[in-house]
Amino acid sequence: MKNASVKKIKSIQFRQLWFFIGLCAMLFIGWFAFPYALYERKPQPIQFSHKVHAETAGLTCDNCHALRDDGSFVGIPPLAKCAECHADMIGTSPHEKQLVEEYIKPKREIPWLAYSHQPQNVFFSHASHLKLANLPCAECHGAHAASDSLPNYERNRITGYSRDIAGRGLFGMKHGMTMDDCAHCHEQHHIENTCLKCHK
Repeated sequence: MKNASVKKIKSIQFRQLWFFIGLCAMLFIGWFAFPYALYERKPQPIQFSHKVHAETAGLTCDNCHALRDDGSFVGIPPLAKCAECHADMIGTSPHEKQLVEEYIKPKREIPWLAYSHQPQNVFFSHASHLKLANLPCAECHGAHAASDSLPNYERNRITGYSRDIAGRGLFGMKHGMTMDDCAHCHEQHHIENTCLKCHK
């Protein structure tokens, strides 16, 4: 009788152990393995230090990322903007050497991968946020001025959007640029959230 009780207890403990192992495996897959597999990663075609350009050269965001006369955003600077300073080498960085030799001298545009490309049905005015609301670029894009290198471009295999739109990492490490993020910011600044304000 006693042996039967001991066997039953061991059987229950064995099942509980396997349940715990299975639970841990599923949590690992759900939190880490699946999100990792969901995104394909590509390095940018060339490395770039925002920190060097901000601190050493004294440039601000709008020196390279400018607005057009109509208030729309130019986005990633064209090669001509880089060539204004880097027609020839001015430093010793291997990344600058790559820039000059592979792109500037042959006049070949750099195929940058855009982290913040919005869906086609979204209208976003940088001018109204920068000029009217006086928001700093870092409010939405993070502290790029302090970054010494560019992170890998991570593209969601299902939606095709960059991970920077939805936010990087778990546990609130970085907010993204989803509709909820925009709506939350509008609520904080007491601005109405009507559909046609952002959607066309």
